[in-house]
Amino acid sequence: MPDADVPSTTKPRYGTRLPVQATPRIPVIALGMSLGLFLAVTFILCVGFDLLFPDQAMYESWLRLLPGFTWLSWPSFFLGLAESFGYGWYVALVFGPLYNFFVTRLNRHSRA
Repeated sequence: MPDADVPSTTKPRYGTRLPVQATPRIPVIALGMSLGLFLAVTFILCVGFDLLFPDQAMYESWLRLLPGFTWLSWPSFFLGLAESFGYGWYVALVFGPLYNFFVTRLNRHSRA
C-alpha cells in the first residue's frame, strides 16, 4: 500500500499550481526613446512634405506647436526636431509612470 507511507498530517495536493503572471509595466526609457524618435521622424517627413507640396503645406501648424520655430532655416529645423523629440519624452515621462501606477494598483485589487 503506497498510501501507508504518507503521514496523516500532510494535506493532499490537488492539481498543479499555475504560474502567476507579472504585472505588465511600461519601461519609461524605452517609451521615451520610441515616442521621441517617432515624433522626430514625423517632423522630418512633414517638413519634407511641405517642401515638396508647398500649396498644401502645414508649416503654419508647426509655428503654433513648436515655440521658436520659424519656416525654414537650419537652426529652426533642428530646433523643431529637438522640440518634437522633447514632446515624445514629455508624454513618456507623464504617461509611463501613471500607467505603471494604475496597472499595479488594479492588479493588486483584482488578486485580492
